[in-house]
Amino acid sequence: MGRWLEHSVTTEIQAPVQRVWEVWSDLEAMPQWMRWIEAVVTLDDPDLTDWTLAAQGFRFHWKARITQRVEAQQLHWESVGGLPTKGAVRFYPDEADRTAVKLSVSYELPRILAPLMEPTILGGIVNKELQANLDRFRDLVESGYGQA
Repeated sequence: MGRWLEHSVTTEIQAPVQRVWEVWSDLEAMPQWMRWIEAVVTLDDPDLTDWTLAAQGFRFHWKARITQRVEAQQLHWESVGGLPTKGAVRFYPDEADRTAVKLSVSYELPRILAPLMEPTILGGIVNKELQANLDRFRDLVESGYGQA
């Protein structure tokens, strides 16, 4: 049994919540803005996806299932085999054209490795990378990605 670690980051996006939701919902586009994600493939069940993460010479592969979906509000997922992960993204409309997004990602590490993920060691790198990813997502939305 390992130890679960969680990281949460937020960003503000100059776009209506429905637009932000639509871009996030295109899971196969995540490698465009989530640097460590190499590929996301939606399987026959639209709530089941196949993920590949490649970072720092490591490669992890897993399937994830969406466990809760409330349109334009929140999306929760957890892994099904492979790397033990779970997470949630929440959307908070501030105004008609502004949305706050909070991303929380949790993963299980063997107890022997968990101390390395403290904020002062590698955990800080993970937080910075997640924040950079979420900021790239913001930039993608604000650039008009996917709009006709």
